[in-house]
Amino acid sequence: MPQSVIPQFDAARTAALLTPAAAADALAGVLRAGLDPESCPQRSSVAVPGGGELLLMPAAAGAYAGVKIAGVAPGNPALGLPRITGSYLLLDGPTLRPLALFDGAALTALRTPAVSALALRYLAPAGRPLRLVLFGTGPQAYGHLEAVRHVREPAGVVVVGRNPAAARKLAEHARALGVPARTGTPADVAGADLVLCCTTAREPLFDGRLVVPGATVVAVGSHEPDARETDTALVRRAAVYVESRAAALREAGDLLVPEAEGAIGPGHINGTLADLVAGRLPAAGGQGCPQLFKSVGMAWEDLAVAVAMYHAAGGTTARGPSAT
Repeated sequence: MPQSVIPQFDAARTAALLTPAAAADALAGVLRAGLDPESCPQRSSVAVPGGGELLLMPAAAGAYAGVKIAGVAPGNPALGLPRITGSYLLLDGPTLRPLALFDGAALTALRTPAVSALALRYLAPAGRPLRLVLFGTGPQAYGHLEAVRHVREPAGVVVVGRNPAAARKLAEHARALGVPARTGTPADVAGADLVLCCTTAREPLFDGRLVVPGATVVAVGSHEPDARETDTALVRRAAVYVESRAAALREAGDLLVPEAEGAIGPGHINGTLADLVAGRLPAAGGQGCPQLFKSVGMAWEDLAVAVAMYHAAGGTTARGPSAT
């Protein structure tokens, strides 16, 4: 018997289902419920002729399972097409019955800033407006600006991008949101409380010696062991936090390159997102060194946010609503 047509959420509808703060709450919820990111499946990657990459990211937890199929096509922007493509299929866990199909790029554009927002609740200084430097001008840069506004008050933002026109456009967008903004240079990190790296860079974006003690740096741009946005100088002097030790030591070039240079060892990671959420570590904002949160993106995060979006749209399992 043919299966019923499942709900499909295009990019606009996917993006409208949750705020970054609500998505961060969903991520915190699954960690508090006992999900262990260290045991989550690895990302599979297949090179595609022409320079692209196909990613497969499955996960299962609680009453749900899901899989993201994502394409990374570096040549797409020159053609007027998005660099990231894909779909997310959400399944009922016990029966593996398809429940919903979400736009994968829109899900990623929400999930990644939500992960950063959750980390910033614990790592970024609180109680005063923060001076923000934002590297990047793509969807993740816009998403991270929105996410930061949900968890901390920006005193202002300096946008640093390779394309001056795109940097000016993002600064104008920030000002339209009521955040003072201008374009700048990598040297502006010297005056930042918070540095967000949302780029496709393969080499460090700025001199890590300029980052002041107590400032927080978030790097989300790569999941490749030979690509990084931060330099060895920053990593060596920072308290480092990750989503998962296992994932970071497989994929985080920001940490693996300094380790290969002999500048740090595998034990340089201070803690994980789960440690912070569970209260196993003190809030890091008062430490006398920079704080670095390095994210590579994990399948459990996609699942947690997809489930929250499904519930926000009124969906239930065969047994009624259930948390991941």
